[in-house]
Amino acid sequence: MNNITFDTFEEFLHSHSTDKIIPGLERIEKLLSRLGNPQNAFKSIHIVGTNGKGSTGSFLSSVFREAGYRTGFYSSPHLESPGERLLIDGHALPPDEWMNAAEVVASVIRSGEDLPSYFEMLTACAFLLARNHNIDVGIIEAGLGGKLDATNTMSNTVCSVIASVSIDHTEYLGDSLESIAGEKFAVVRKNTPACFSGVDSSLVDMFRNVCSEHSAIPFIVSESSRAENVIVSPEGNTFDFYSPNLKIRNVHTGLIGRYQISNAVLALSAISLVKDEFVNITDDSILRGMSKAKWPGRLEIVSRSPLIVLDGGHNYDGVMKLCMSIRDLWPEKRIGVVYAAMRDKNYAGCLELLNRNLNPSLYVTTVPDMARAARPDELLRASEKFSWRSSCAFDEPIDAVNESVKHENDLTLICGSLYMIGYIRPLLYNFIK
Repeated sequence: MNNITFDTFEEFLHSHSTDKIIPGLERIEKLLSRLGNPQNAFKSIHIVGTNGKGSTGSFLSSVFREAGYRTGFYSSPHLESPGERLLIDGHALPPDEWMNAAEVVASVIRSGEDLPSYFEMLTACAFLLARNHNIDVGIIEAGLGGKLDATNTMSNTVCSVIASVSIDHTEYLGDSLESIAGEKFAVVRKNTPACFSGVDSSLVDMFRNVCSEHSAIPFIVSESSRAENVIVSPEGNTFDFYSPNLKIRNVHTGLIGRYQISNAVLALSAISLVKDEFVNITDDSILRGMSKAKWPGRLEIVSRSPLIVLDGGHNYDGVMKLCMSIRDLWPEKRIGVVYAAMRDKNYAGCLELLNRNLNPSLYVTTVPDMARAARPDELLRASEKFSWRSSCAFDEPIDAVNESVKHENDLTLICGSLYMIGYIRPLLYNFIK
């Protein structure tokens, strides 16, 4: 199978799945049952939320690895290759392993029954691969939901982690904060810790009520954990962490941006709730793991001369955090924003945030060969209601980057869509210094 590529693997997945998103766990539960329920072969930490899931998972995975546990970190979406979606001890698996798993999953789909979705197929493959690699703990990030997400099939969950909740994917999760939160809170498990960031205090009572209904053990990070002596810089964040079960000083993270402190505190809070079950976790392994965590495409500096920063924030809350971080880290820089977005996102609102907070030059573009991506002329029209230092449109993202750099912006910020980040990231190697 040496000629297997991830393109071949994805073609196989698409040929055995539907492109529709159909709510419900029936299809994935049937698949997993026929596969021997691989998702239950290891202890898992289940992460849901709107923003911050991936960073939180990266911190957790890194700490468990440093403590000597064999980890599987499942996340979505990928940037450059679907192999990124499952990292075994921090490393992606080759495409032939994914293809082997996909063929096994496809073999248990019975003629005449509804096909699983692409994400359900991918999740079943990931669970199968995680079991094959004998992981000790799975750090499992939900897709876009919670209660009906394909990942919500694990019976060996030792902690449910709920990151920040905000408006996104309204067509599937509802158009109010409460309905979206309800979908995500519903993953909590009986007699199991449930760790909620509590960033939106209006949802805390609802979270407690859901935990009470499910006999889960609630932990609200905003009320019980804190970071003190915080230092934020383009080289990373440093802080002291305090919670009832864990106190640790001089925590350093290489993931930059003040909002990453919230994700780090959420991860550390979850660790504090499960460390008695994972006795190899020590203060030293926590410090090493937090400092080594990486999460590409999220406020990622890919070049320092010229200064180029990537960020996949694609909804209002994510772009707001991005703007705050950019001004926090580089308050005096003149900024060029290279922006692309999916047509179904609130790109007008995101453009308004970028305009108001960064006063940038704007270079709108698209994700080539992606029908869901907004066209550059659509974005340019939406941008015309705001006053930019300058604005123009490009069909190719790399041309937009070149234009921003050529106009001597102090910082080129590439943002708006993880799909665009995944497309352009490998094209930026000529800039990396």
